[in-house]
Amino acid sequence: MKNESPLASKEQVEDFYNNFKDHQKKLGINIRHRSILKNLKKAGLKSTMNVLEIGCGIGTVSSLILQVITKGRFVGVDISPDSIVQARKLNSARKNAEFVVSDMSDFTHSLKFDMVVLPDVLEHIPVEQHARLFSVLKTHTHSDSLVLINIPEPNCLNWARQHHPDKLQIIDQSLSMQDLLNNVYPNDFELVSLQPYALQFTEADYVSIVLRRKKPKDHYQLKSKLRLGKENLLSKL
Repeated sequence: MKNESPLASKEQVEDFYNNFKDHQKKLGINIRHRSILKNLKKAGLKSTMNVLEIGCGIGTVSSLILQVITKGRFVGVDISPDSIVQARKLNSARKNAEFVVSDMSDFTHSLKFDMVVLPDVLEHIPVEQHARLFSVLKTHTHSDSLVLINIPEPNCLNWARQHHPDKLQIIDQSLSMQDLLNNVYPNDFELVSLQPYALQFTEADYVSIVLRRKKPKDHYQLKSKLRLGKENLLSKL
């Protein structure tokens, strides 16, 4: 289910997030940001990685990532020029960080990124633009690259749309896995993991998704008879 209101223009979205920066600054770093970092580490974030963050806002998640990738390079991207100004100020001490204004439709960079993170931003990008987005990501990643996507759990967002529409952002779509995977697989990415988790509610209100570049397999390795026997025995307990 997508946002029921007409989709906003690029200019309207830019204006919204230029104003939204003050709300982000007031919130500061919170449990959602730390959960994203935890999931990035679980997915394989390393100190030497080059990381692209899409929808970096004022650079809060960026600041956490930059504490880890001390030997890598970081590029944060956001549609809001005002937010990028704040992100540069917040992370001014990090010489390996770069922040640029872009809606990702025409993003270009010399780096091939090891890790791409979309921290609660994909639901704010119209589904109709996702194919282009993942095409751009394909160009800027390599065969071992990983992508971590954090989004609101779709049913929870549907509930919020019904009961608390005033808390939704200018574009706030409930993304189904079909919406996602229809654009992921044609652009040479595949699903590694999908984990719903709970932050503000007792029920799952967020989903952490990890993708990787598709790799054709020459063969599949059978498990040893000893391992199969052990696993078969454990399954009976």
